[in-house]
Amino acid sequence: MHYKVLAVPFLLSSLHFIVHSLEPYDLLYDNGIEAYYRNDFQKVVYYMEMALSSFSQLRHTKLGCRLGCKQRFPFQESPKNWDLNFASAMLHRAACVEQCEEGSLGALSRHRVTEDIKSEFYRRIPYNFLQRAYYKLNQLDKAIEAAHTFFMANPEHMEVQQNLKYYQVQSDIPLSDRERRVYMDEYQTGIKLYDQEQYEQAIKHFEEALKGYYRADVECRVMCGGPQKFNEYEYVDYSATLYEGIADHYMQVLVCEHECVRDLSTRPGRLSPIENFLPLHYDFLQFSYYRVGDHVKALECAKSYLLFHPNDLDVSENVSFYESLISVYMDPAEVKPRKEAAEFVRRHRLESEVLHVAADGLGFLYNEPDFWVTGGDRQDENRILSGSELLDVTGLLSGKKAVQKIDRELREGGPLVYDRVKLVHTSEYLNGTQRVQLDDVITEEECKELHGVANTITLGGDGYRGKTSPHTPNEKFEGATVLKALKFGYEGRVPMKSARLFYDVSEKARQIVQSYFMLNSTLYFSYTHLVCRTALQGQQDNRNDLSHPIHADNCLLDPEANECWKEAPAYTYRDYSALLYLNGDFDGGEFVFTKMNAKTVTASIKPKCGRLVGFSSGGENPHGVKAVTSGQRCAVALWFTLDPMYRELERLQADEVIRSLDQDSKGRSEDLTINPKDEL
Repeated sequence: MHYKVLAVPFLLSSLHFIVHSLEPYDLLYDNGIEAYYRNDFQKVVYYMEMALSSFSQLRHTKLGCRLGCKQRFPFQESPKNWDLNFASAMLHRAACVEQCEEGSLGALSRHRVTEDIKSEFYRRIPYNFLQRAYYKLNQLDKAIEAAHTFFMANPEHMEVQQNLKYYQVQSDIPLSDRERRVYMDEYQTGIKLYDQEQYEQAIKHFEEALKGYYRADVECRVMCGGPQKFNEYEYVDYSATLYEGIADHYMQVLVCEHECVRDLSTRPGRLSPIENFLPLHYDFLQFSYYRVGDHVKALECAKSYLLFHPNDLDVSENVSFYESLISVYMDPAEVKPRKEAAEFVRRHRLESEVLHVAADGLGFLYNEPDFWVTGGDRQDENRILSGSELLDVTGLLSGKKAVQKIDRELREGGPLVYDRVKLVHTSEYLNGTQRVQLDDVITEEECKELHGVANTITLGGDGYRGKTSPHTPNEKFEGATVLKALKFGYEGRVPMKSARLFYDVSEKARQIVQSYFMLNSTLYFSYTHLVCRTALQGQQDNRNDLSHPIHADNCLLDPEANECWKEAPAYTYRDYSALLYLNGDFDGGEFVFTKMNAKTVTASIKPKCGRLVGFSSGGENPHGVKAVTSGQRCAVALWFTLDPMYRELERLQADEVIRSLDQDSKGRSEDLTINPKDEL
C-alpha cells in the first residue's frame, strides 16, 4: 500500500494543539511541595495548578496524537504482502506520533516520570496541598473544590473529611469534583432515578453513561501504546528474534488494553472495580425500557446483557417475555444485541484467547481476572413470573468477598523466651486475631541508647525514596537499617556497642514473636528499620490526619470491598510484623488496629519504652498510627517472613559483619592468653 508523505503540521493544526514546550509536571509538583514547606501559599497554588494543567495537557496531547495518527495510517487487511503493509503503516504511524507529540510537548524525555509520581497524581495528592493553600489564602470556594476532589479518591482521610465539614458550615458552595469521570456520574444518577421509578429520565442517563464509557474505553486503550516494562529481562543480554521482540512488547500492551475493563469500572482511590459494571447498564436499561413501554429496546438491551452473561436464566426469561410481547407485530429474531456491545465482547474474548495462547506457548505470565463477576445470586431477582408481570428491581448488589484468611494453623501463647518480658494483652483483649502487646522487652538504658543512635544515623525519607514526609506533610520521617548502623559503628560515627545493640534487639524481638505465636518454621527478617516521626512546628493546628494511614503489611487494603488484595505492589511475602517502641515522651502517635473498613478502631496502644506490639501481617490486622502532634516518636519496625527466599539482604550482610566482629573479638581474646615466651 502506498502512503502519502507525512504532513505533521496539518495533523497538528487539525488536532488543535498548542505547539510549545510543556513544563514537566513532576518538576512543577516538586516546586509546589517546596513552596508548601516555606509557607509560600501563593507559589503552592501557582505550581500545583500548573502541575495539574501540565499533567492533563500531556495526556490530552498524547491521546490526540495517537488517535489522529491511528486514523490517518490504519492497518490494511490485505493477504498479499501483508507484512510489508503492516510494517509500512506502523513506521508511518510511529513517525506521525513522535513528531506530533514532540511538536506539542518538546523533548519527550522531559516528561518521563517515576511510578511514585504517577501514583501521587492518580491518588490526587496535589489537591490536598491545594486545599490547604487556598484555605490559607482565604479562597474558600477553591479550597472546597480542591478538598472535595481529593476526598473523592481518599474517603478514609479523616483530616480532609473534617475540613470539608468545616468548609460547608462556612459556605453553601456546592461540592464539585474537578477530576470526575462523567460516565460514572451519569451511571450513578441513572441508578438514583431508577430507584425513584423515574424511568424515562433514568434511560437518558444510562444511555449517556454508555456513550461515555465506550469513549473512555477508546482513550484507555490508546494510552496503552506507550513504553512497557519487561522486568524479567536483562537488556544487556537480551537477544530476542524479530517475532519474539514484537511478541514481548505486544503482550504487555494487550494486557494493558484488556484490563481497561477494570480501570474504567474502578472509582478513584479504590482498588476493586464496581462489580459487573458495564453489563449492568444494559440490565437497568432493559427493565427501564420495559417500564416505559418500549419492548423492542427492552429486548435489545436484554440480549446485550446476555452477551456478557449468556447463562443468566433470569434475563433469558426476560428475553422470552419481551419476544412474546412484540411477536404480534414483528419477528423477534430481527432484534439483535447492540452493535457496540457485540463488538466489545467479541474483541474481549479474542484478546483473552490470545493471552492464553501466549501463556501456554511463550511462558507469558498472566492470570486473567473475572471482569464481570456478578457477586453470586442475583440480588434483585429480576425475573418474569407467570409470563405476565416483571418484579420490581432495585439494582444488582455486589456481594462482599470473604475477608482473606491466613493459610496456616493459628496459635499463640508460647513462651516469651526472656525472663523480664511481660505479657500485657493477648488477641482477645485487643479484639482481633494474632495480636499481642508486651512490655519490658528492653530496658530504659537500652531505649535511651537506641534513641541516641536513631538521632545520629537516621536519614530523612530512608525507605521511601528520600521522601521526608511520605505519609503526611505535617511530620518528618527518618529511618535507618541495621547494616547502616553497623557501617556507622565501623566508621566511628556511633559507638559500635550501640550499633550492635540495634542488631541484638531486633533479633530478640524476632525470637519472641516466633516463640509466642508458636510457629513451626523459622521466622526470617524481611525488613528491619529504625524509624522516627517528628511533628513539624507550625503545622499541628486542627490535625485530623494520621501519622501513618490505615493499611495491612502484606496486602492492599480495600475498605470499600471489605477485602485485602494480596498482589503487587504489596509485600505479599511478609507474614508477621512487630514494633518495638523506644520512647513515649511525645503527644499523639498511638498505634491502632481497625476493622477492614479502616475506620472502626478495635484497639489503641500508647507507645512507651520497651513496649512491643506483634501481629500477623495480613488483612486480618489493618493498622495505622495516629498523628504525632508534638515531639519525636521512635521505634524499631520489624517485618518477618516464613519464606527464606525473601530474607532481608541487608540483614544477611549484617550477619556477616557481626560474625566477623565476633571472630576478631575472639582472636584478640585468645591473643591475650598466649604465653609471651611462646612468641619467641
